[in-house]
Amino acid sequence: MIMPKLVIVESPTKAKTISKFLGKDYKILSSFGHVRDLPKNDLGVDVEHSFKPKYVIPTKSRKHVTELKKAAAKSDEIYLATDEDREGEAISWHLAEILEIPEDKLHRITFHEITKPAIEKALAHPRKIDMKLVDAQQTRRILDRLVGYKLSPLLWKKVQRGLSAGRVQSVAVRLVVERERERDAFKQEEYWSIDAVFSKDGTTFEAKLVDVDGKKIDKMDVKSEADAKSLVARAEGQSFAIADIQKKRIKKAPPTPLTTSGLQQEANIRLGMSAKQTMTLAQHLYETGRITYMRTDSMNLSDLFLEDAQKIIGTQFGKAYQLDEPRRFKTKSKGAQEAHEAIRPTDPTAIPASLKGELDSGAWRLYNLIWSRTLASQMPEAELERVAVDLTANGLTFRANGSTVVFDGFMKIYRTAKEVILPMLELKENVPLVSVTPNQHFTEPVARYSDATLVKTLEEYGIGRPSTYAPTIATIIARGYVDRDESKRLFPTEIGKTVIDLLIEHFPNIVDYAFTANMENDLDGVAEGTTEWVPMLTAFYGPFEENLKTKEMDIVKIKREEIATDQVCEKCGKPMVIKFGRFGKFLACTGFPECKNTKPLKQEGEDCQILSTDEVCPTCQAPMVVKQGRFGNFLSCSRYPDCKTIKSLDKTTGVKCPQCKEGEITEKRSKRGRIFYSCNRYPDCKFALWNKPTGGSCEKCGSLLVYGPKDTIKCSNKECK
Repeated sequence: MIMPKLVIVESPTKAKTISKFLGKDYKILSSFGHVRDLPKNDLGVDVEHSFKPKYVIPTKSRKHVTELKKAAAKSDEIYLATDEDREGEAISWHLAEILEIPEDKLHRITFHEITKPAIEKALAHPRKIDMKLVDAQQTRRILDRLVGYKLSPLLWKKVQRGLSAGRVQSVAVRLVVERERERDAFKQEEYWSIDAVFSKDGTTFEAKLVDVDGKKIDKMDVKSEADAKSLVARAEGQSFAIADIQKKRIKKAPPTPLTTSGLQQEANIRLGMSAKQTMTLAQHLYETGRITYMRTDSMNLSDLFLEDAQKIIGTQFGKAYQLDEPRRFKTKSKGAQEAHEAIRPTDPTAIPASLKGELDSGAWRLYNLIWSRTLASQMPEAELERVAVDLTANGLTFRANGSTVVFDGFMKIYRTAKEVILPMLELKENVPLVSVTPNQHFTEPVARYSDATLVKTLEEYGIGRPSTYAPTIATIIARGYVDRDESKRLFPTEIGKTVIDLLIEHFPNIVDYAFTANMENDLDGVAEGTTEWVPMLTAFYGPFEENLKTKEMDIVKIKREEIATDQVCEKCGKPMVIKFGRFGKFLACTGFPECKNTKPLKQEGEDCQILSTDEVCPTCQAPMVVKQGRFGNFLSCSRYPDCKTIKSLDKTTGVKCPQCKEGEITEKRSKRGRIFYSCNRYPDCKFALWNKPTGGSCEKCGSLLVYGPKDTIKCSNKECK
């Protein structure tokens, strides 16, 4: 009797996809992820004997391991087909150890995509387990265990129970904390812009004041309303003439193929997806055979794909969009494995439109991004004509900028910006001034990190690798060190700031950017066979342990004591004190637990009085008060906890509802925390928008104008172009 050949992968979805390509001679099983790990309740590393790890089979894996042992005992050939990175190599090694697979029966195979040709090629060219990759994964795991299990108890003793420390995660939290403190130190300045609207043959276009009496006007030059209104008065009623027209042809290069970091950044910017959400969907697309392996830092594309891509580009868009020679990209990141490929569709002929019924919404949007971006990288440059027009009168010069697409090239499927098209204008011709408006602005601090910008910064510092970005962000949020604001950007919690301050003072190496990046380089050296992992761990652990023992004695417990105030609880008359919570400081009654009254604490220098309102609780008719929550202020019944009614605190936009003509458009939040704008007469009026209205109306269809990305303005009517 011929025994079936056993193929083991780590995911049941992957097993199901592979089974479509292999016949009855193969039995495909899944390990359901890792089958061995360090114990949860024990360090699991013998630091006295070359850092030997003690591995155990987790309870959740025991059933799967039993099934795999039975299948392995009946098979003459066993193929370990886990992912081709360090993590996948380690899973294969653990499987070989647990199943006690003889060397002559063991075959390690890898593939970058789950397609029939790729799997058949892998089966025809098996190899041995690469112990260098296993050692690199094992070293990272031990290193992170040493830091986490040695530092966490110290944080419990000195700061707060339940805290934990991580090597890469702590550096990520430091970045978020330092960005927030940079924002806190920012001093806001007022400035004004003078914006004009001109008209030519029924087409209006915008221009900005750039010059006054021959002197260039910079962003911060107009500092007061009086100065702004004076300039507006000089412009009103004037006849403006075209003083200069500058045209310049430019070529715009197509984007590069996607790496893991690039995918996370683009999905966050274009689709609003978190790094974790992106990688979860990408994993599904990979395991179902739609895209190539999604953990990569290479921009390489296979010759076969490049050939197929040109065919589909020609079929879909015409010969003008094909390249004579494929465009190849060289990866800039240090240590990138060029033998791997960028993230791409496995089959370029599977155009997104044909998969809309097969993939769920999130997976389809991500596939569409990957397909469009990859094919765009193999299309010609776009050719644009940039136009700058100067209009002058009474010593004032306004400038209008626009561009015209001469040849869209790769922008046929992957637009990077919206073009502003100006009407045909000629030198010295007079152009009517429609309006001129002074607009007040305030300088803004540097933005908080989004998933995209944090991933980009970690990559620039050389901290972490493709597989670590998403779990790093997910972990620091789960641990309560970082949270998301209403725009899904990251900010540090009070406990996050406290922990980072302690680590910077007492364990500077753990949160040092260069030190952490060098550690990543050492791990790469282990994977390449140029660095011995035991001496590397010894060099780190010796000084770390010595410092740990010293700090156990030196660090004084951080007491976050209550701070007395002159505030009095309006419910029971007892004093109010400042307490510390996960989301910052707040006022609480000293009569707790008999009195559970709490109030938001305003910023330093402001009065900490209760924020009362004219609102009445719809449940018990008691007054409503403003409280502070995770996503900002909200209305709460003053009889809490006896009455737990809460309401969102609407932020008015000052824009009248175009549907009912009675209500006003206010800012609200969906159940998932996403900001939207709707009529305050809901449910009587159900008008709603995802984008904030400007207050203006579209001159073509009359719908509200709304703010788009990067300070653009667009019509809210999707059918209006």
